[in-house]
Amino acid sequence: MSDGFERLFNAEYPRVVSIANRVVRDRAEAEDVAQEVFLAFSRKHSPFADYAPAWLHRAATNAALNQVRGRRRREQRESFSQAGAASAEPGVDELIVQREEQRAVREALARLPKRSAAVLALRSSGLTYAETAAALGVGVGQVGTMLRRAEARLLKEVRK
Repeated sequence: MSDGFERLFNAEYPRVVSIANRVVRDRAEAEDVAQEVFLAFSRKHSPFADYAPAWLHRAATNAALNQVRGRRRREQRESFSQAGAASAEPGVDELIVQREEQRAVREALARLPKRSAAVLALRSSGLTYAETAAALGVGVGQVGTMLRRAEARLLKEVRK
């Protein structure tokens, strides 16, 4: 590993994992996504590129969303094959309701257009408006509007 790439990796890995984790909600899966993103970046780009952090953040968002979409398709296939099986274990009702709500939000997020899902994931991962704008390739002034529209779309999807 070159010094430049190692520096980039050390600087951005925690944030890339955090972005992916916000979407997939599984730390190990988020780390896998981050590794894939860094590997893809290293194959095509210089670690000294000024766009490197923004590229990594956006790629992490897209890869994590793809992971969620893939998981959702897999779960649908499995549920069809296990028709009639119990879907939830009896137990703490509050925990079940919370998990169901989280699942509904993740599924709704996966149904959003990529740009809307990306702006929500980036902002909820703690990126500033400037960092979010750089990752999406838009002006800083557009982030607030994009965020409000994405939140409205997400709310509409969750209510479906």
